Amino acid sequence: MVDPRVPAKERLLVAGAIVYAFMPLDLIPDMLPFVGQVDDAYLIALTLLRLMSVTEPRVVREHWRGGGDVVELIGATALIAGRLLPKKIRRVLTSRVEAAKAPAGKDQVMAMPLLVERPAAESKTV
Repeated sequence: MVDPRVPAKERLLVAGAIVYAFMPLDLIPDMLPFVGQVDDAYLIALTLLRLMSVTEPRVVREHWRGGGDVVELIGATALIAGRLLPKKIRRVLTSRVEAAKAPAGKDQVMAMPLLVERPAAESKTV
């Protein structure tokens, strides 16, 4: 939150997502076990994906104190939580976190979406 390599707008968005997670009343109330926390995890993961789209992923990795690769963890969390949420709620949360604008000097919005949901591969029995 204090790293000068991270734009102030991105810091505010991450802080807002964390505050949303602690609010008792949101799109899916936290009083509902498991499902109430899934929307919070999804929104936080989306804001962190957005943050990594405008800053170097190594910056996020430098501040990670947990195990494993934080970039992979964030992506996996967003995909899993997105699949557990109803489509309407997923659309509302996704629309709140738009793709970040391209770095200074470029006038276009980044062409790559924050989260791409790929169809599940068909399981084959051997």
